[in-house]
Amino acid sequence: MMMTEKRKYDLEERLLEYSVIIIRLVDSLPKSMIGNIISDQLLRSGTSPLSNHGEAQSAESTNDFIHKLKICLKELRETKRWTLLIKRVPLPCDITLADMLLNETEELIKIFAKSVDTANKNRK
Repeated sequence: MMMTEKRKYDLEERLLEYSVIIIRLVDSLPKSMIGNIISDQLLRSGTSPLSNHGEAQSAESTNDFIHKLKICLKELRETKRWTLLIKRVPLPCDITLADMLLNETEELIKIFAKSVDTANKNRK
């Protein structure tokens, strides 16, 4: 039981740190029309998994739990694409943060994809 509680805390903490990276990267993007639009999109998609993970922990049913996990996964995939676009253009920003964000996004996508698969298997 302690291990499960620890893992939940670790993922929550990880998502909190992930949101911090998002905020810092957004803050480093240029204050231009393009920079502002991408900043807004990245901020929304990148901080969403933190709150949606919290909602998943309070899910009313297994279906609700899976749905909230899928929202996290969807938002992480969107964040990955915005970050790839930032690097492809390239937009001036803290490139170290962008690289860190891409790495962490990939890991979180794997975690949430596996969680959705496991929840679906346990539902049956």
